Amino acid sequence: MGIGISIFLIALGAILTFGVNASIQGLDLSSIGVILMIVGAIGILVDLMIFGNRTRTGTYVRETQAAPAPVDDVEVRRYDTGL
Repeated sequence: MGIGISIFLIALGAILTFGVNASIQGLDLSSIGVILMIVGAIGILVDLMIFGNRTRTGTYVRETQAAPAPVDDVEVRRYDTGL
């Protein structure tokens, strides 16, 4: 069960519990709504436990800092400005 279905069950259960005033002989809509909300919450928890720990597999390249250029290759020029 995905998170979307779980949220749908919670919403449907809340509507049945808090929003419907009709009564059906032999059925208690408030109890059915509470059951649907509990099942939706359990579905979200199970989905997060199963898919929350999922990591990406494959190879990756770790970036490292490049070594600085050797100092021997640098030429320093000084200009006389006449000041």
